[in-house]
Amino acid sequence: MICILATLRVKEGKERLFEETFIGLTKKVRTNEEGNIFYQISRDREHPLTYIVMEHYIDQESVENHGKSNHFRAAGAKLAECLDGPPIIKKLEALS
Repeated sequence: MICILATLRVKEGKERLFEETFIGLTKKVRTNEEGNIFYQISRDREHPLTYIVMEHYIDQESVENHGKSNHFRAAGAKLAECLDGPPIIKKLEALS
């Protein structure tokens, strides 16, 4: 199993667009991606312009399918305009 932890910093004033877009993406991931076990966006309470995405997939193929999905690509342009720099991505291997 593969876990991904993404840290995203959002431009001030773009929080609402970012959250609405990401919540819509989350619903589509959970509904349409069989290989996805967990997909959650959270806002950092201490740094409200910082968001953490926690993802859990059954295998590498599922991660790749997520990145190629129409819903991920459609959300990508809106999300990109909200970001204040590149995301920090950590790929982790689940132990249990």
